Amino acid sequence: MANDHIHLNGFTMNCVGHQSPGLWKHPDDNSDAYTDMEYWTDLAKTLEEGKFDAVFIADVLGTYSVFDGSRDTAVREAVQTPVNDPLLPIPAMAQVTDHLGFAATHSVTYTKPYMTAKRLSTLDHLTDGRIAWNIVTSYLEDAAVNLGLEGRIEHDERYDLAEEYIDVCYKLWEQSWEPDAVVKDPTTETFTDPEKVNEINHDGEYFTVPGPHLTEPSPQRTPVLYQAGQSDRGREYAAKHAEAVFTFQPTVDTARSYVEDVRERAAAYGRSPDHLHVFAAIAPIVAPTEEEAQQKYAELEEYVSHEGALALVGGWTDIDFAEYDPDERVEHIESDAIQGIVDSFTKADPDREWTVGEVAAFIGVGGIGVPVVGTPAQIADEMERWVDEAGIDGFNLTEVLRSGTLSDFVEHVVPELQDRGLHREEYTGETLRETMFETGDNVLHEDHTGSAYAYDSKRPAEVPKND
Repeated sequence: MANDHIHLNGFTMNCVGHQSPGLWKHPDDNSDAYTDMEYWTDLAKTLEEGKFDAVFIADVLGTYSVFDGSRDTAVREAVQTPVNDPLLPIPAMAQVTDHLGFAATHSVTYTKPYMTAKRLSTLDHLTDGRIAWNIVTSYLEDAAVNLGLEGRIEHDERYDLAEEYIDVCYKLWEQSWEPDAVVKDPTTETFTDPEKVNEINHDGEYFTVPGPHLTEPSPQRTPVLYQAGQSDRGREYAAKHAEAVFTFQPTVDTARSYVEDVRERAAAYGRSPDHLHVFAAIAPIVAPTEEEAQQKYAELEEYVSHEGALALVGGWTDIDFAEYDPDERVEHIESDAIQGIVDSFTKADPDREWTVGEVAAFIGVGGIGVPVVGTPAQIADEMERWVDEAGIDGFNLTEVLRSGTLSDFVEHVVPELQDRGLHREEYTGETLRETMFETGDNVLHEDHTGSAYAYDSKRPAEVPKND
């Protein structure tokens, strides 16, 4: 762990059924209020009360239509459908908080980097530097069709595109505007010195972007970069670019293997392990006693939609689980979807063979988050064990009931972690990057891949000037 504090993200989505298919039917679940602004502002205030790093908002651009060759199960069971935009609630959440960060999922496959750079810079301004970008390449087939392609781009090519995409964004964020470009000098009638706003003249395989960036430098310039690299290619991308890596591992042992692998890859790019935070996914289910917690978990299981769970994991893996008996063993299948999730059930743990029914049951309560069930002390014990034995930096807390999972955690588990000195009592930074790394730095670390593009007094970048 890069420092003494366990870092926490609330993992959510602007939809009804995010990670626990069927749990929207539970009488204590209020996820159908996702269309109300108050739902999001209340969530933000709860997470800031718990001194979380950020709220991490997932997204998809299509429906889950692999199961039984139809989207009907996903639509009927509200499996990430309907879903709204992840970026739009952020300004309202920022308005009611001072320190909480906002990590939003945004696809490189279906948007242009020029617009993405502008949009995220704008949000970084409006939040006083509390924006992170979860970089995804998108995996659903009908998203590709609905967004103008004949079909989904092959897995590794999506990462080729993502590599050039982030290259364009680095140039726009880090190169285009020099630090002292904005002068605000009424005596010379100059708001911005045009000699210090530079074209980037990018001409690549996927994008041609002359520039310059349309937005003046925001507090962080480049937003904090999140990525969920699970496949071999995804891990390589995360090691090169991500500051926060989200992984879903079923055991401490598999998490340790992942952490060691991605940190070795980051070191190969000259990066410090302290500058790459790894977050594991857990689903905390807390109660005053262990017996009550187990009863709570058993009650939650009664609401699980097994078909909905298989529709969800089918969309992630491109496997139609409707074709398999519940007792059949899950086989490793190469696909153009999220290859790392296939691996987590087939290759990550050599001592475990998963059946289709076991996958459905696991996904049903907490999705890809490992259920951690018990008293506040027991949950804190387990979190501490993952940190100590796997070397992770923190957790993405997936919701089982919304928003009860996160509010219960803040009320009962956060004080336990604070009493042990494992979680911050107060925020010490202003921007999200300061909060995450506790170093006082707003901008990318000097060993980060994107910092090679940066203007500063020590490393003047060579970029073409405007004619």
